[in-house]
Amino acid sequence: MAINKELELAWEFVNHTNRSIFLTGKAGTGKTTFLHRLKKNSLKGTVVVAPTGVAAINAKGVTIHSFFQMPFGPILPETDLNASKGFNRKFSKTKINIIKSMDLLVIDEISMVRADLLDGIDRTLRRFRNRDKVFGGVQVLMIGDLQQLSPVIKEQEWDILKHIYKNGFFFSSMAFQECDAITIELKHIYRQENPKFIEILNEIRNNTLSDAGANELNKRFIPDFEPEPDAGYISLTTHNHKAEATNIEELNKLKGKSHSYTAKVSGKFPEFSYPNKEKLELKVGAQVMFIKNDSDAEKRYFNGKIGKVIHLDKDEVVVHCPDDDFNINTKPEVWENINYTVDSETKAISEEKIGSFTQMPLRLAWSITIHKSQGLTFERAIIDAQGAFAHGQTYVALSRCKSLEGLVLKSKIHSTQIISDIHVESFNKNAELHVPNQTVLEHSQKSFQLDLIHEVFDFYAFLYPVNRLLDIFYKNRNSIEGSIETPLTSVKTAITNLLKVSHSFNAQLRQLSKEEGLPETSSIIQERFKKALIYFKKETETHIVSAIKSFGFTTDNKTIDTDLSKNLDIIEELLASKLLYFNGLQDGFFTQKLLELRVKAVFLTKEKPKKQRKTVVDGTANVELFELLRVLRNEIAQENGLVHFQVFTQKALYDMCETLPTNTKELLEVNGMGKTRVEKYGAAILKIINDYCEENDIEVSKDEDRFDTGKTNTKSDTKLISLERFKAGKTVEEIAKERALVPSTVFGHLTHFINSGEVKVSDLMPAEHYKALKTIIPQKKFEGLTDLKQQLEDKYSYEELRLVISELNH
Repeated sequence: MAINKELELAWEFVNHTNRSIFLTGKAGTGKTTFLHRLKKNSLKGTVVVAPTGVAAINAKGVTIHSFFQMPFGPILPETDLNASKGFNRKFSKTKINIIKSMDLLVIDEISMVRADLLDGIDRTLRRFRNRDKVFGGVQVLMIGDLQQLSPVIKEQEWDILKHIYKNGFFFSSMAFQECDAITIELKHIYRQENPKFIEILNEIRNNTLSDAGANELNKRFIPDFEPEPDAGYISLTTHNHKAEATNIEELNKLKGKSHSYTAKVSGKFPEFSYPNKEKLELKVGAQVMFIKNDSDAEKRYFNGKIGKVIHLDKDEVVVHCPDDDFNINTKPEVWENINYTVDSETKAISEEKIGSFTQMPLRLAWSITIHKSQGLTFERAIIDAQGAFAHGQTYVALSRCKSLEGLVLKSKIHSTQIISDIHVESFNKNAELHVPNQTVLEHSQKSFQLDLIHEVFDFYAFLYPVNRLLDIFYKNRNSIEGSIETPLTSVKTAITNLLKVSHSFNAQLRQLSKEEGLPETSSIIQERFKKALIYFKKETETHIVSAIKSFGFTTDNKTIDTDLSKNLDIIEELLASKLLYFNGLQDGFFTQKLLELRVKAVFLTKEKPKKQRKTVVDGTANVELFELLRVLRNEIAQENGLVHFQVFTQKALYDMCETLPTNTKELLEVNGMGKTRVEKYGAAILKIINDYCEENDIEVSKDEDRFDTGKTNTKSDTKLISLERFKAGKTVEEIAKERALVPSTVFGHLTHFINSGEVKVSDLMPAEHYKALKTIIPQKKFEGLTDLKQQLEDKYSYEELRLVISELNH
């Protein structure tokens, strides 16, 4: 599809600004095609939702109600959404992370979205994002045509909502009024090519059908029209029962055996979202419509193509379409129900297939409702709009046709059948007065980039958790011990100073950008940005990082402990995000780079320092194994440029020490140890656990899936290999590198040969360490290895302590 100026403008606004957008246009102007292009090529983290199940499946998204976990009744501003009876508002951590990391929310078929539902979306996004910004600061792209399907609001629902909203359309919502969205109308029509037909459709769309237009249109009124059997006409009617009755009547007229095709449903695929009948009944001679684009490269059919069944088989339906010189051997097609997840490697929003619906992509098509024809294109259609009862229904029906010549009217079109809404007319007229242009685009791009720069240097979010910690301390100082007030006061002073500098810097950049253009392309602004980055990073590390390191507390009150820990976690996560920005943008400000860092920042967490809070070590029976695995995790993280929790989490570390998994199957059952992590790190993890169990005479699984990272089949053999290489003069580190092991594993191998005299304790550590530890350890009182380690200098490893203690005990 050639990109026209409106489509190009929409693309620029979506991808290079943070403005919310209402993308509209007549039927056939390429709105759906634009959405699919956006999903494929946009660099922004995008989530697509739609108001109905079928619309969501067609848009390859999810329903609004399922993603945002909304109740189906009226949503009032003062209503507590979390208190909705029978409705789950407990968001999973994954869902929260998706919401926090998304850059763009696309709402398809926005004309069907009620005002209160859009406000509900706004409230949910504010809850998990920025509560002071509309839609939580997320850019929202709303796609639809207000002259087509409108919101369905029951009379009793409107009785509740009419006191709040002027009308039920999305543009009446408080969120839309606040978001300052721009409206871009697509003008070029790809579906119809006849200028006269396009003009008539525009008149109907705008409720300005002229006498000349009506006369031309009603030339297609053929009251007794009976199409030829193979002509491929479809009848569009206003009510579902009319269409269903026609199809059943026509199917029963056909002689021959009936064939049924039952859909195959797997995973999660709710019945209300089924794109076709679960049980489809067909006969040879039946007129059918394809309801999905051909997934094969040949592209033999498209959504809305009409044909006739000429042969039926168990798993195949042969269809012939008018004007085609070939038959279409139709196989079952698959519709996927997707769920949004977070990619474990890139941390980007990704789509996960959670269910599928497999069925013939065909529907009986002597007649369908105008409502179901939404989004389809027909070569030939018979339209009965006499019973039109809703806004836009006549326009939707007529605009499905590609040409005036392929259109037949069962009744004449009168102005009474062209139902329009005065609220829609008023909105459209106002939008026409504020059409965005290149100047608005450039201003929006500049504003977007300046907002992103401000985000890098804004420390406002730190104030609440810091003030909260001080408040807890002042109210409960008799129940808390530790270093709290001094470091927090230092942090608060530093943040206050940085906020003043940030405010001043932001004002300077906005003034400077009036002359410099886009910050991303301005050498002067880039220079200022780099200098600011150096200053903020130094101030942060000097006054905030150092103060947080000295912060520590103890309390026997669990409630106070939890509250303190929670707010300290918030500070640490905010701090990690700032440092990620400062380190990742040293080459200058680039929008795409910052968006990538923003996604990564959502998934950063800080491991709780031992001196500040009780650690998980205190609760595990296998303290030494805990330390061995922790050391392994840090080594793997350092070697691969990862954060330690990306190897495995603290929770997984604790679980491994409690359950002692000794094979792959058992390791996969550990909380947080998925298939990818086990494949990457399982060998090293299981080696340490198995060695630990063997050293401590702990009975382990006899499963044949026992993991062994050595080149041979037994543990004794793999230890001998390490011994042979050690005797050959290689260091522990060299052996570990050659054997794809971690040094602590090789170290463990060699300790097995101390009792036999083949290896001496002094061989496995620096001579000065051995000599010093033999003197120091007898003078210390300690309850375990961890206690002793904390009393000594960091230069002594756990392995060294264990060996010397063992030698002294003998």
